[in-house]
Amino acid sequence: MRILDSTFKFLTFCGCWRPDSWSSPCKRIIYHMHTFVVVMLINTFTLSQLLDIILTVDNADDFTDNFYVLLAMVVSCCKLCSMLVNQKNIATLTNILTERPCKPLEQKEMDIYLKYDKSAQTNTIHYAILVESTCVCITLTSLLTDFRRKTLTFRAWLPYDYSPPMLFYITYVHQLISLIIASILNVACDGLICGFLLHICCQIKILESRLKRIAHKPDILNVCIQQHNRIFDFAVTINDKFRFTIASQFIMSTLVVCFTLYQLTRSTSTNAKYIQLALYMCSMLTQIFFFCWYGNEVKLKSRELVNYIFEMDWCTLDVNVKKALLLIMRRSTMPIEFTSAYIISMNLDSFVGVSIKCFFFFYTGLNENLIYIQYFSNSFQVN
Repeated sequence: MRILDSTFKFLTFCGCWRPDSWSSPCKRIIYHMHTFVVVMLINTFTLSQLLDIILTVDNADDFTDNFYVLLAMVVSCCKLCSMLVNQKNIATLTNILTERPCKPLEQKEMDIYLKYDKSAQTNTIHYAILVESTCVCITLTSLLTDFRRKTLTFRAWLPYDYSPPMLFYITYVHQLISLIIASILNVACDGLICGFLLHICCQIKILESRLKRIAHKPDILNVCIQQHNRIFDFAVTINDKFRFTIASQFIMSTLVVCFTLYQLTRSTSTNAKYIQLALYMCSMLTQIFFFCWYGNEVKLKSRELVNYIFEMDWCTLDVNVKKALLLIMRRSTMPIEFTSAYIISMNLDSFVGVSIKCFFFFYTGLNENLIYIQYFSNSFQVN
């Protein structure tokens, strides 16, 4: 039984997950080389932007023009590191979902599993379409403008003169390839974590299905208890191993949205540039929304389990079964909650708070621009 198949294909492309079929020493070496190339591309691109801010940038407009892309690349570096370091943990988590007691035992349970797994993969593909559409827009806009002027797509400090045609082409392609790989890495990492969150909801639904049969099959009680414990252990592992990834995503994406909104209020470029910035901002907001939405879903589903058990026909149950159900209810009164480094809860309230602050920033910046425009137009009329 496979889980999150499309997500793991994205991870394989990014050098973070070697396919099981590549078990021979030769293929292992080839894949390790692929991983090394991916790491070098993303890190060199990020370093060139960081050095540009440190050594070259000397005004606010140049700083914001570079910084919102740099933040996204820093998040990509964090995610790449997290995926490589947690390969064994990811394998352990996937094994938990494919082994007893979490493994579906009947056709109804398999239907629940397939429904949630398909939903997770569909969300990942739709998210990939949004992110890659942004990359295509950035690439086409750059080819039609920057490439003709022999300038790079993004600001960067380089230890060599890239004005010769061959060096310019190599540097230009390096930036675009790094951008595309970083975007796919974001899709893979976000899809994996959100997919795991969806599978927690899936396991809770399967547990409810098993509890419904407990009056007719008392032997299934032990499986239910083991599964309930495994669900909580699974959630704790995700929260522990990916807490800094989620925290960096939440903080950096919020800053990126703010700086992108600033770019929108200050930009005097073409409509294509506005579309590029708008898509970029939507991608960043979607990243935050995914974590908050599915974190909120897990919290609600885990809380609903108490009500589900309470509504069961207790009169037909054995005393030992009732005691076991009371223990499950007591533990479920504390819902599963995911946090950003144990500080910010991943729920819809957090997303709404971020959105309000970002759009307040946009509204303030837009009003300042309108005031400046009105001031200069009045000055011009007086003169």
